[in-house]
Amino acid sequence: MLLTSFDPFAYGRRGRVYGLWDGPAALNRGLMPMDATRDDNEVVLRFDVPGIDRESIDVTVDRGVLTVSARRAEEHAENGRRFIRERVTGSFTRSVRLGDTLDADKIEAAYADGVLTVRVPLAERAKPRKVEIKAADTPAIKS
Repeated sequence: MLLTSFDPFAYGRRGRVYGLWDGPAALNRGLMPMDATRDDNEVVLRFDVPGIDRESIDVTVDRGVLTVSARRAEEHAENGRRFIRERVTGSFTRSVRLGDTLDADKIEAAYADGVLTVRVPLAERAKPRKVEIKAADTPAIKS
């Protein structure tokens, strides 16, 4: 497998399939919804982080694990009392284990319109290549 989500506490959650987005409850667990696509040259990961300031997003890679962390601060009105709270605040983290076919040294990230896009190029050894067929010095079958 090229990449996998990693959650050491996933087995403790009864009745849930890890990695599926199930609305605000997923944010309460500290997850960010993610899409992943692959083409011939790279894997593209897109994380939904709406309403989060770009400066509070952190992308790190350590021993083959890409970790995206973000923080949304709680907003307070000066004279207003909150009577409904649906927007989740606090810290959010998502870790993805990268396969050895990816080049973790050349990862790029960009943030626009509430979506963090992380591009992970394929390592040269993982790209399709043509194998040259050479003439054999000796016949394959001896009579």
